[in-house]
Amino acid sequence: MLLALALAAWFLLRRRPFRVEIQGGSMEPTLHDGEWAVAVRRRVRVGEVVVIEHPERRGFELVKRIVGAPGDAVHGRPLAEGEWWVEGDRAGASTDSRSFGSVPRSSIRATVVLVYAPWSNRRMLRGLR
Repeated sequence: MLLALALAAWFLLRRRPFRVEIQGGSMEPTLHDGEWAVAVRRRVRVGEVVVIEHPERRGFELVKRIVGAPGDAVHGRPLAEGEWWVEGDRAGASTDSRSFGSVPRSSIRATVVLVYAPWSNRRMLRGLR
């Protein structure tokens, strides 16, 4: 039991989890304004919800979904090596790659994996969409 707890703690610390407050409706219906989530640093894939740094506003973070990876074509535009395309689930309420273009991998900080607050909304996000 102690070994399992130590391994779980090591795994979490290695991934450097952090909390994220969801602000606005750009990720509805997946995420809602006022929810709190946990994000972890790990390999990212198309379909996952991620925390990114806005490419034109250093230090300003957004929560978006990855819809295109290097080599994919999104909206008729091929993505080159190192380019990722992110969009909000609610297009009309989202500032995303449709307005600022693709983002480099270095702008993707983490993957959102768990909503923990409010308690009645708690859920895992991995594997959605």
